[in-house]
Amino acid sequence: MTLQEKHKALQDYISSLGSVAVAFSGGVDSTLLLRVAHDVLGDNAIAVTASSSLYPHRETHEAEDFCRENGITQIVIPIDELEIDGFRHNPKNRCYLCKRAIFTKIITLAHERSISYVAEGSNTDDLGDYRPGMQAVDELGVKSPLRVSGMSKADVRGLSFSLGLKTWDKPSFACLASRFVYGEEITREKLRMVDDAEELLLSLGFRQMRVRVHSDMARIEILPEDFTRIIQDDTRTKIYDAFKAMGFSYVTLDMKGYRTGSMNETISRETATTH
Repeated sequence: MTLQEKHKALQDYISSLGSVAVAFSGGVDSTLLLRVAHDVLGDNAIAVTASSSLYPHRETHEAEDFCRENGITQIVIPIDELEIDGFRHNPKNRCYLCKRAIFTKIITLAHERSISYVAEGSNTDDLGDYRPGMQAVDELGVKSPLRVSGMSKADVRGLSFSLGLKTWDKPSFACLASRFVYGEEITREKLRMVDDAEELLLSLGFRQMRVRVHSDMARIEILPEDFTRIIQDDTRTKIYDAFKAMGFSYVTLDMKGYRTGSMNETISRETATTH
């Protein structure tokens, strides 16, 4: 299908829902979903944003700005993922535990407001990686309109651009818990360290990046085209000194560069050795 046909399929699918509460983070995917849902359903589409220590304040503020500028009803619900049973121990199904808890709260809120469905913004590219959170989405009956409409990440960005959304080229973002190697305890202090470290890299102009945590070591992932810039003496020294002050003992640069789901690579290797 063409992008226009996928857009029409998305509109038709959302229209069939009647009313929907969109899990809205302010990212590329959920922004497009919310925009189209509001275009189609008007006030029968609302945004529900989880406020937690797993998301930087800048993300929450951008989500609030979008809803205010577009006249969309937004409900912000506080979530403390570290209180979810088993979550802080960072098991391989961490995302399942988190998504199930969050979407259960959103579903309850939707029922209280007589909203028929809850929707989330995964796209077809999300089917290609280890994503236990998708199990929770399926179990709870949460709708995935972008996936149903056959929209890939490239489609989402293309349609966002055509609709004039500022998020069309926004770097991909995942919750800060995804920065930790499986099995390492997630604490508020470590989350603050990661948030501060990534804020520093953003301030230095590295838009698409991650700071992965392995005990007291920070592994920086940036785009390969940014390698030359980060190893310049002044930039390298500034990053190293700042990361040390934040609490990291070691600071490394991942030679493969930025990629999504790099913490899942060990799972892939383990699966290969057991088959």
